[in-house]
Amino acid sequence: MDEIKIRDYIINNFKDDDCDTIKKAIEESIKEQDEVTLPGMGVFFEIIWQDASDEEKNNILNKLKKRFQEKKS
Repeated sequence: MDEIKIRDYIINNFKDDDCDTIKKAIEESIKEQDEVTLPGMGVFFEIIWQDASDEEKNNILNKLKKRFQEKKS
C-alpha cells in the first residue's frame, strides 16, 4: 500500500465514528505500543497539524520538546 492509500484507509475507517470511539482507538494504540498502529497515529497527527493555528502548533512543539528532553538518558 502506498502512503495515500494508507491515509485514505485510515480516514475512511474512522469517518463515521464518534469521539469516544476515536479516543479509545488512540488510547489503546498508546497503551499497546504496537508499531502497527504508528501509521494511523501519524495520520491523526497530520490532520491535527494541518488544522492547527500557529499558537497550537507552537504548543504541540513545546510539549514534544519537553517530552523528548525528559526521555534523555
